[in-house]
Amino acid sequence: MLKKTCLFSSAALLAFTVHSSAQAGWQELLTETASELVNNKTAIQASSTLLNNSELANGLKEALANGVSTAIKTLGKEGGFSGNTLVEIPLPDSLKMVEDATRKLGQGQYADQFISTMNHAAESAVPQAAELLAMAIRQMSVEDAANILNGPDDAATQYFRKVAGSQLAENFKPIIEQATNEFGVTLAYKQLVAQTTPMLNNSPLASFVTNDALDIDQYVTNKTLDGLFKYIALEEGNIRDNPAARTTDLLKKVFAN
Repeated sequence: MLKKTCLFSSAALLAFTVHSSAQAGWQELLTETASELVNNKTAIQASSTLLNNSELANGLKEALANGVSTAIKTLGKEGGFSGNTLVEIPLPDSLKMVEDATRKLGQGQYADQFISTMNHAAESAVPQAAELLAMAIRQMSVEDAANILNGPDDAATQYFRKVAGSQLAENFKPIIEQATNEFGVTLAYKQLVAQTTPMLNNSPLASFVTNDALDIDQYVTNKTLDGLFKYIALEEGNIRDNPAARTTDLLKKVFAN
């Protein structure tokens, strides 16, 4: 058992080490995006309406860059998902019976390690979102900004899902696959699924095993995206509702009402 625990700990360290360079750069990228928007002094020799529209767009972009940065900083580190009651990734519902059985047999450590594996994989993937989300912010039009400001409380989060969600999923999944494969418990589960899937396809049990259980990497990818967008929505709501969160003059002006 000690050997398994050491293997698990070593794999966790390796998973974070592999992505250390990416984690070191994401915050700088988003900080630069926010600073660029704050310092944007583009000369607009037009009506005051156009100037207000420009301010509106830049103020919203600055707010979103700060919010995304906070969300990634919170989730893209050890403990970002694991132990976080808002976003911790549980076993798929279709595996709950298996989890309950292992715990009743006194083997709950295997379920715990499995859950920890999934959450560490999510933490490793999240910093990869910075570049795509920064691009989505930069490309936001004045019309997009107006629709977000006049939309529901999570309008910006919905915008990110629409313009970057699919690409984020594509970027996350290989990282998650690599992280989960480095843990013996999860790798053994994948091998078991691969061996039993042909039998399940011709068995009445197939209706009880969902795609979540058969493709654990896709399940973790989806849950990682859900967690990331949940935190972005929280940051969006904070900036809309909390005057103290508006830390620059531009933010105070745009969100004054």
